[in-house]
Amino acid sequence: MKTVLVTGGAGFIGSAVCRHLVADLGLKAVNVDKLTYAANLASLAPIENSPLYTFEKADICDGAALKRIFATHHPDAVMHLAAESHVDRSITGAADFIDTNITGTFRLLEAARSYRDSLPGDEADTFRFLHVSTDEVYGSLGEDGLFCEETAYDPSSPYSASKAASDHLATAWHRTYGLPVVISNCSNNYGPYHFPEKLIPLVILNALEGKPLPVYGTGANIRDWLYVEDHARALHTILSKGRLGVKYNVGGRNERTNLDVVKRICETLDRLAPKNYPHEDLITFVADRPGHDARYAIDATRLEDELGWRADETFETGLEKTVRWYLDNEAWWRPLREKTYGGERLGLLKA
Repeated sequence: MKTVLVTGGAGFIGSAVCRHLVADLGLKAVNVDKLTYAANLASLAPIENSPLYTFEKADICDGAALKRIFATHHPDAVMHLAAESHVDRSITGAADFIDTNITGTFRLLEAARSYRDSLPGDEADTFRFLHVSTDEVYGSLGEDGLFCEETAYDPSSPYSASKAASDHLATAWHRTYGLPVVISNCSNNYGPYHFPEKLIPLVILNALEGKPLPVYGTGANIRDWLYVEDHARALHTILSKGRLGVKYNVGGRNERTNLDVVKRICETLDRLAPKNYPHEDLITFVADRPGHDARYAIDATRLEDELGWRADETFETGLEKTVRWYLDNEAWWRPLREKTYGGERLGLLKA
């Protein structure tokens, strides 16, 4: 495997994948991204001048553009991360999620199938397609248990429903057409270069600016947190070693309530960027999100035992790195706060 086509490579997880492929593994990364609001080419600055990195501005819903990109770059594998991913935005703007996550995945699967069919036998045999998805397709857990690869799908939001549909498409293209697909479902990611609409970067930046720290409901909802660079390593491991037609869950084994996460950020900022008041004073409880799943927790045993992956970061070490990164990289996040998204509440339904 020398050349990997990464869709959504200017996004949060996709940019971490591109950086890992190029800087750590010495592979060629072709970043295909249409540059929506959450994409940021500045996240690729560490590798943008590398001869191993190429950017192609294109929409995965554009079949002709995909055909040209496959023919031009001749990839050995695809890592499909392009997606609309923010649950709150899906509540009030589901159409974009249907278009990108379902139709876009269909177009990409078809482009990959056509491309693979054109390859000579040995290249066709080694070609791989990794479809990257989310634990949200499984719905909500009770107080006990973990999501495993055999957990039935039960999506709650337009976002998770669109990702569930794309998972089923990827599986169907493997079973029907023999496309060499492997699927991953991950828990909540966090880390550097995270667009500030998501919980952890939003709380960090609001706290730095002395703004309220919104906590949905009572803050009792539980998520399993995964450091994004650990996830990038896991994805390459799954792509290169995973069994075809098989799913692998990726999790950090770091369950925390949302309120615990916010309080931990406050404690870290009290130490690294103290104000004349505790940051916890900024916590503000707000109306809960519609259809808010109570608990997610991933069982990553298959990935750990079969493929040998382990998360390097605990939640504490990963969060410390994340907070420090935002403190040191205002030049990256300040333009986003001022021009793209200022921290306002999203996903509110009109009465």
